[in-house]
Amino acid sequence: MLKQIKSIWIIMALILLIVLSACGQSASTNSTTGDSTNAAAERENKTNSDSASSTDSTATAEEELVTYQSDAGEVQVPKNPKRIIDLTSFSTGYFVALDAPVVGALSGAMNNKYIKDQLAAAGTIDLGDTPTPEKLISLKPDLFIVYTGTEGIDKLEQIAPVVQIAYGKRNFKDLMLEMGKLTNREDAAKAWNAKWEAIINELKPKVQEAVGDRTVSILNPYAKGLFVFGHNYGRGGEIIYGEFDLKAPAKAQAEAIDSGTGWASISMELLPEYAGDIIFTSPWSGDKTDPKIVYDNTLWKNLPAVKANQVFQLDPTSDSYNDPLTLEGQLQFISDSLLTAK
Repeated sequence: MLKQIKSIWIIMALILLIVLSACGQSASTNSTTGDSTNAAAERENKTNSDSASSTDSTATAEEELVTYQSDAGEVQVPKNPKRIIDLTSFSTGYFVALDAPVVGALSGAMNNKYIKDQLAAAGTIDLGDTPTPEKLISLKPDLFIVYTGTEGIDKLEQIAPVVQIAYGKRNFKDLMLEMGKLTNREDAAKAWNAKWEAIINELKPKVQEAVGDRTVSILNPYAKGLFVFGHNYGRGGEIIYGEFDLKAPAKAQAEAIDSGTGWASISMELLPEYAGDIIFTSPWSGDKTDPKIVYDNTLWKNLPAVKANQVFQLDPTSDSYNDPLTLEGQLQFISDSLLTAK
């Protein structure tokens, strides 16, 4: 479900760099052959090259680096990164919320309805699902963001510093603070968290009164049955269970929340045991299976929530995210839905 960069693409990037380097060396060799006029020209070129190299070194020295503790250890990063490439998709919204400059992001993030307009306005480049080496190099990044375990990290490090983060290790508020620290925007991160808490504190008692003792489920049909989602895997779980403290059915609570995994996979036959009095649902974005296999099934149609018209449709792509701006958009829809649930 999480997109990772294949090592072959990074190796291709290195091959490209080697080819470019070889071309430069060939040109230098040609310039050193010939008569004394060419030799003089070479000395002049060398002087200019040394001057340019000195300028580049000065520019690099002027770029302040700081030590950041990533989930894979310490890494030296720019104090104020100006050209971030996010290869996680799910972290991009944090940088948008912090107004940190993202020059490249994966298609999943670029198509997220909650942040796509901001990314387009900033001129962020859509890297697709499988970024080409030419594209990564051309964007001249000063920082890569990847998930721990991504292949080819050592190759990426030859282009720019790489910060690894572990998916699901932190809740979104703690991750917001981490991203604020990484981008030297800690005050902005704290301000967002404070604003969010104020909104939740206002909505929570109203939602809890409206829902009462009823249970709430998050269900996604897929090829082999259904996914049951919990408190930390997007699709509104952070809000429903984390912020509003609403109850999940006992089976869902045990397998998707108490287990810490954030999700569980069930067969169609087990659906009634995991379905709550209120259901949020959408087709799973990970395959193209027709969701009607579930939605037209007698078991689904006979669920109390379905019969009572207490089923609310999530966006199958954008609502899988759980960054700050996505959560702001989800909060509006989820709170409105729950406040009208009867």
